[in-house]
Amino acid sequence: MKKQIGIFLLLFGFQFLQAQNSLTVQQCEALFLKNNLVLLAEHYNIDAAKALTIQARIWDNPTFSADLNLYNPERQKYFDVGKQGAKDFGISQIIYLGGKKAKEVDLAKKNEQIAELEFSNLLRTLKFQLRKSFFTVYYNSKNIETTDSQLGHIENLIKSYSRQVEKGNLPLKDLVRLQSLYLDFKNGRLEAINANYEEQANLKLLLNDTSKVIPIVSDAEFDSYNKEQLFDVQSLQEKASLLRPDYLIKQKEIEANELNIKFQRSLAIPDATVGLSYSQRGSAFNNQKNVNLSIPLPLWNKNKGNIAVAKVTLEQSKVDQQSATLGLQTEISSILNKWTESRKSYSQIQLTSPEAFNQVYQSMLTNFQKSNISILDFTDFMESYNQSSILLNELKKKVVLSAEELNATTNTELFK
Repeated sequence: MKKQIGIFLLLFGFQFLQAQNSLTVQQCEALFLKNNLVLLAEHYNIDAAKALTIQARIWDNPTFSADLNLYNPERQKYFDVGKQGAKDFGISQIIYLGGKKAKEVDLAKKNEQIAELEFSNLLRTLKFQLRKSFFTVYYNSKNIETTDSQLGHIENLIKSYSRQVEKGNLPLKDLVRLQSLYLDFKNGRLEAINANYEEQANLKLLLNDTSKVIPIVSDAEFDSYNKEQLFDVQSLQEKASLLRPDYLIKQKEIEANELNIKFQRSLAIPDATVGLSYSQRGSAFNNQKNVNLSIPLPLWNKNKGNIAVAKVTLEQSKVDQQSATLGLQTEISSILNKWTESRKSYSQIQLTSPEAFNQVYQSMLTNFQKSNISILDFTDFMESYNQSSILLNELKKKVVLSAEELNATTNTELFK
């Protein structure tokens, strides 16, 4: 029985390990591009737009007609369609005039381009969400590791103090203060863990994978986000206006609306119908063969309403583009300032090296264990140390996330 339980625990532990993936951000992106269901679904819109372009090229089918005698009163015969009877046949084809078919194809091609840009914009948005969740999980995990390390030391101290308090060697208030510090750290750890649950859920959804992601981030990778760079707002705006799919959609919509006006005007031009017909007993002579031509007279319906709507839609799309241009400029300037300030704050607070910081921590812990410093000084230091460690980590996270946001806003890789 014990052997079976051991095998079960071994298999369970193996499955647990399999349910975790240690990934770099590049590996995470590769899985995202391969598995994301939203992207896969959106890609069908491109296929649909291409199908509509194919359909726009196709002309209407020709029309075949037949007129067969039902009853011949002279011969008192039903369906008299033989040599002495009567029957008529005709075939006709609509001929598009005013270049409306070519204009319809051009409009369909423009809508196809818009569908491709919408897919690209969805990809840009989801990639940013992926990278944001990836780095948030990484730095939150670092905060949890820092807190866990301190909680381990405090737990040992609480056990030691509990024994001394029971013996009457130490006052109860010192034990209570350590326990209060412990609970405070536990609460902070719980908040970080809950935040990570949400971000892990985002990663699982984006990757279409239930495995837990363990992010791998190198120091060199952080340095690439933190290195000094002189960005020019104007050049970033120009890049974004050329590369941001959502901004390019605005321009394509203007072009599509211009084409739609031309198409609606072409619809005001009537189409001709050309055909051939045969009549066994024609109005002039037997076995009459005719060429048919018909065209509507544009007396009342000149498609004025649809042309007017197309013009209004064009003007609206121009205003939308102006708004998008202003929004793009404001967004880039704001995010660039955010990255600059985050980087500046991180550089200013990083006055002491992490190694020296840890040496001070170990020194304080050792001196407290030797009763060289008071419980008040020790707990104050532990709180300050924990806050400083988390603050430093949070500033690093802000540097990375603001840099990623700047990448997404310009749709370029600015940090390499």
